[in-house]
Amino acid sequence: MIDIQILRNDIEFVKQKLSSRGFDLDVRAFQSLENARKELQVKTQDLQEKRNSISKEIGIAKSKNENTDLLMKNVNAISDDLKAGESELAELQEKINQFMLNLPNIPHESTPLGKSEADNKIVKTVGEPRNFTFKVKDHVDVGANHGLNFDLGAKLSGARFVVMEGKLARLHRAIAQYMLDIQTEKHGYKECYTPYLVNSETLIGTGQLPKFEADLFSLSHNESKLYLIPTSEVTLTNFVRDEVVKQSDLPIKLTAHTPCFRSEAGSYGKDTRGMIRQHQFDKVEMVQIVHPDKSYEALEEMVSHAEFILTSLELPYRLLS
Repeated sequence: MIDIQILRNDIEFVKQKLSSRGFDLDVRAFQSLENARKELQVKTQDLQEKRNSISKEIGIAKSKNENTDLLMKNVNAISDDLKAGESELAELQEKINQFMLNLPNIPHESTPLGKSEADNKIVKTVGEPRNFTFKVKDHVDVGANHGLNFDLGAKLSGARFVVMEGKLARLHRAIAQYMLDIQTEKHGYKECYTPYLVNSETLIGTGQLPKFEADLFSLSHNESKLYLIPTSEVTLTNFVRDEVVKQSDLPIKLTAHTPCFRSEAGSYGKDTRGMIRQHQFDKVEMVQIVHPDKSYEALEEMVSHAEFILTSLELPYRLLS
């Protein structure tokens, strides 16, 4: 979530930055909430001061054996008003929190401007796709003879699911194991096994909620609501949520292999062929918890760790900014 002080200090800067992402920041709505918050805070602070002042008067009066009935009546009335004001302030603060949670992150100054993936800039190209003297089949056609079964996936679960069988299922498992071994043994990550179902606080912690709830699968049981993880980044990052981490313990490098679940709510009619937009897929995730001054250095390191997998498998790729 964006630091609210940035909006309070320079909301036009935030509006301009978010507009580059196609997001229209409602400045008037934020300022209205902020003005109401300030007014309520002043009101509650005044009531607290009055209550404290009268409480002192009550103490003095009691020390002199004087009647305190009127003072007690006044302090009780102020306490009731203060309780109501604090409740109203809490409700208003929750509205502000929801407003902030729905804002996208401010893009880094190095991020290229654009409306689609076509506007990405190529940083480098490694390797070249092989040239063949025959018409190349895609993974759907090749996989049909090697255990990639979309029809069975649809039978079991519906569209955008697949079943892997035989050697293909074994290869799927082996690749995940290979990636885990590389990240743990070569790059120093700690392997983790995490839940596939998480609560809303966990998804708020990584920004999926409330912005992307439509992309999540959820289930309710005994008045509790849980969500299937869209990536193990959600669980791994939340390891340190609400925790004080010693600087001497940094960096914390975590990796996990999990299934990921996404509803792909906005992708109707897109990439309907093959495994591009499946509701369920597996992924090996990397997360580093580092000092803020080291964050971009850690990002570049993680990119290099992902690149190592591709180069070790002799797969050509492009690195985009």
